[in-house]
Amino acid sequence: MSDVAQAHLQEQFEEPTQQREASTLGMWQFLATEVLFFGVLFAAYAVCRFRFPDGFSEAARHTHVVYGTIETAVLLVSSAGAALALRDVELGGRRLAALLLWGTALLGAVFLTLHGVEYTKEYHEGVIPGLRFTQAGPQAPAEALFYCLYFVITGFHSLHVMIGVGLMSVIGWRTLRGSYAPGYVTPLENAALYWHFVDIVWIFVYPMIYLVGRAG
Repeated sequence: MSDVAQAHLQEQFEEPTQQREASTLGMWQFLATEVLFFGVLFAAYAVCRFRFPDGFSEAARHTHVVYGTIETAVLLVSSAGAALALRDVELGGRRLAALLLWGTALLGAVFLTLHGVEYTKEYHEGVIPGLRFTQAGPQAPAEALFYCLYFVITGFHSLHVMIGVGLMSVIGWRTLRGSYAPGYVTPLENAALYWHFVDIVWIFVYPMIYLVGRAG
């Protein structure tokens, strides 16, 4: 048992392993509720696309696939950084791990910035229902429905990214201070798990919003 693990052992647990298992179980339960939340949104999108294929295909052609592709690459690289940081701490590292975690947070901020630019373009293009929607024609209602789902799904995902950016920044600072060691990486492990979840959600969002719609 490392000194760091012993120092962080809470009184309700008998040993660090028990504490780690309980913490990991709690994180997986939390992620399960998040899966249900996004699952409902994805199911709503699938049903609406099945009912209004022409309108959804037309609306999807207004999405910015180049931005979506870059955002996907940014998240994949950031997720790799989180995994490497965890591995570095498990091997006894600290400074490199902190830099990797801050790099992950920075890439998350880049993702949010790109999304902001994308939203700005969509505002000027008039595809934001309730705020500025200028599309006309027989498919306009279906296009409005597509963009309602688009902004809800990507908006909530961006909120999760924002939370992750703050989380990774704090974890990076604590890592640099030596709060984690090979025998105690539970908070870092759970933070990385959360970030990987955010990444995986986007892997589903990207083809669903940017690619599948164009195939219609």
